[in-house]
Amino acid sequence: MTGTTIAILGGLGAALCWTVTTMSSAEASRLIGARLTLAWVMTIGLVIVAPFVLAVPVALDPRSAFWLFLVGAGNVVGLLLEYAGLRLGRVGVVAPIASAEGAVAAVIAAIAGEAIAPAVGGSLALIAGGIVLAAGLDPSSKPKGGERTARLVPALFGFGAALAFGTVLFSAGQVSADLPIAWVVLPARLVGFVFIALPLLFTRNLRLTRRAAPFVTLSGFMEVVGFAVYTVASEHGIAIASVLGSEFAAIAAVAAWVLFRERLSRIQVAGVGAIAVGVALLAVFRA
Repeated sequence: MTGTTIAILGGLGAALCWTVTTMSSAEASRLIGARLTLAWVMTIGLVIVAPFVLAVPVALDPRSAFWLFLVGAGNVVGLLLEYAGLRLGRVGVVAPIASAEGAVAAVIAAIAGEAIAPAVGGSLALIAGGIVLAAGLDPSSKPKGGERTARLVPALFGFGAALAFGTVLFSAGQVSADLPIAWVVLPARLVGFVFIALPLLFTRNLRLTRRAAPFVTLSGFMEVVGFAVYTVASEHGIAIASVLGSEFAAIAAVAAWVLFRERLSRIQVAGVGAIAVGVALLAVFRA
């Protein structure tokens, strides 16, 4: 099997894993809330990752520990915001906006001193325009105040998630080449367990309903698997893996239309499409 084939299959595999994660976490968030969903997803992920971390001990220096903490904290905050958005709004809007994490990472890199090529700048502009349209902020329409708020709040959660996930991507890039995969995956699960799950456990609020249990279990497992598959794929072709992996949001939007009967306006569909194209172009230009 060639490297290109591995990159294609791995990118598609990661996209499918993250689609399942998005759909299952959306359902779990609507059943038990964003915070409980995050607590269980992080706990399950920690149980999965811990044996691999223990099998490959690593001595962390202060610099690596700092970046790993940002990876963990950013991922937890991002997932909490995304789950909150999925609970209140439509998957077809929240997921594509949250998937603009690569654009955020590119902006952070530029602030840190990296030059932005014109093609990258154009991709960022396309993504920004797509976010505005996907949020339902069509300047030609005049929705009522309550309707505008109902559209805007989930989109803002998705945008906040993109900011947090972009920070994670940038931080992970500072240490991913020096550490085993399991150690890069570990921080979010550990931070989520310590700061989200444990306080709920100590206050006897870490509850789980029978209906929500399969969804949080599936989310926790598929999130870890998706990241691992993507990491393997990116070693054989960053551009291919990035483009295919990031398109999970578009797949999730279609799945939400089929499973949840979500309906988006034409403007929102155009916005989601613009985000998907912009993210794909950005991944190619940045690779």
